[in-house]
Amino acid sequence: MKPYVPDKLPLEQINWAQHVPAIGKAHDAIGRYDGMLQSIVNPNLLLSPLTTQEAVLSSKIEESQATLEEVLEYDADPSERLEERKYADIMEVVNYRKAIHYATQRLSTHPISLNFLKQTHAILLDSVRGRNKNPGEFRRVQNYIGAYGTSIEQATFVPPSPELVMPSLDNWEKYIHFDEIDVLVQLAIVKAQFEIIHPFLDGNGRIGRLLIPLFLYAKKTLSSPMFYLSSYLESNREIYYQKLRAVSERKDWDGWISFFLRAIIEQAGVNITKTRNIQALYEKAKMQIPEITNSQFAINATDALFAAPILTTASFIKNSGIQKASAVRIISKLRQHGILMEIRKPKGRRSARYLFKELFEIVG
Repeated sequence: MKPYVPDKLPLEQINWAQHVPAIGKAHDAIGRYDGMLQSIVNPNLLLSPLTTQEAVLSSKIEESQATLEEVLEYDADPSERLEERKYADIMEVVNYRKAIHYATQRLSTHPISLNFLKQTHAILLDSVRGRNKNPGEFRRVQNYIGAYGTSIEQATFVPPSPELVMPSLDNWEKYIHFDEIDVLVQLAIVKAQFEIIHPFLDGNGRIGRLLIPLFLYAKKTLSSPMFYLSSYLESNREIYYQKLRAVSERKDWDGWISFFLRAIIEQAGVNITKTRNIQALYEKAKMQIPEITNSQFAINATDALFAAPILTTASFIKNSGIQKASAVRIISKLRQHGILMEIRKPKGRRSARYLFKELFEIVG
């Protein structure tokens, strides 16, 4: 199989008329979701568990086995000894989350660029699987996609040859800042073209999925870069890869665009429901927790629970800034009233672990 030669952007062969109905529905769905985001005082805090869930699901597409519960348990007690493979999988998720935070902060002052991508990629692969594959550097060798242990002759896809990587990326970067007819169709093309170029030796899929909220934020389609698509892509993994392959095999850009717009419509609906439920739970907790605890630190406690729904006493103290005696009393009161549930009893030097079940069930 020969290395693929990417189409030059912008594309000339899009059947725009075919996509008009889906474009309208997708913009409506994104607009309703962004309206909800704008109504939340601190979306980064309130939707923090959704960011972690995105990191889990995007890593899962790349065969990481870490679960949301395991990552939140690690957050609550990073010192706990874990089996080596589980620790490695969790660290991939933690790095993905760090990459999201870094990219979001940098995007407030810098546009999406090739250097921006390289810096985000370096964070993604820092000290985890792929750390020996030139993190933060575009490839200078031929790579290919295929079953483990297969040769390039048996590959399902061979990305562009090394000498085409930088010209293709330069064209891709210019297209990001091009004034396309529709921004959501443009995003579909940006994501697919990035994965077709496959410019890194590892981590291309995760960077490609990370681009989705960043692009929407950079184009001012979203007021906050918090639209995550990995849940839909993970649930439809086979057709996701099938539609991407159809672009390189048959130049079927319209099939990919249709799939991507449908993904946005459906995922926006899920995101709206989850965000609405989290917001409603937060409003309820703001009333309940002060009444239950009768504490001046009730709002600090509430915010800490929403930022980290699995906790130990130590992690709760750290996240809330509440002194130990008050924190212990608040946790005890919240347990008595069923807000918190003990999911692990203390044993020896091992601390008790608690779950804010109502929030966890919404997110997970």
